[in-house]
Amino acid sequence: MNTPSSLLPAPVRTAAHDRSWLSSDHCAEPVLALLSGLGWPMVDTPEANVHCTSPDGRVYVGWLPEDTGAWQRGIVWRIQVQPTGADATPWTQEFGIDTPSEAVAGFLAALIANPTR
Repeated sequence: MNTPSSLLPAPVRTAAHDRSWLSSDHCAEPVLALLSGLGWPMVDTPEANVHCTSPDGRVYVGWLPEDTGAWQRGIVWRIQVQPTGADATPWTQEFGIDTPSEAVAGFLAALIANPTR
């Protein structure tokens, strides 16, 4: 199928400096600032890991830069969700060291914005 170019959306062209977030700086700040701003309790460990839980206890977020088990699996972020409902199945999403924290924060923001889905 050929779509006339007049019906296609205009390409978005940004300057290269606007894409700097696409390469991770290994900083947890975007995620931790989001969750802290939402009032999520946070626990720092002596090993520099951070554990956060949603106020309702259904979502766990772990920043695990010094967790041996996480490093063996190649991850630094672990998100666990316990949905409500009798038929709901818990699930986990993990992100590696090369995933920018801004992307993880965006993922979490989408989850938080749609709590019933």
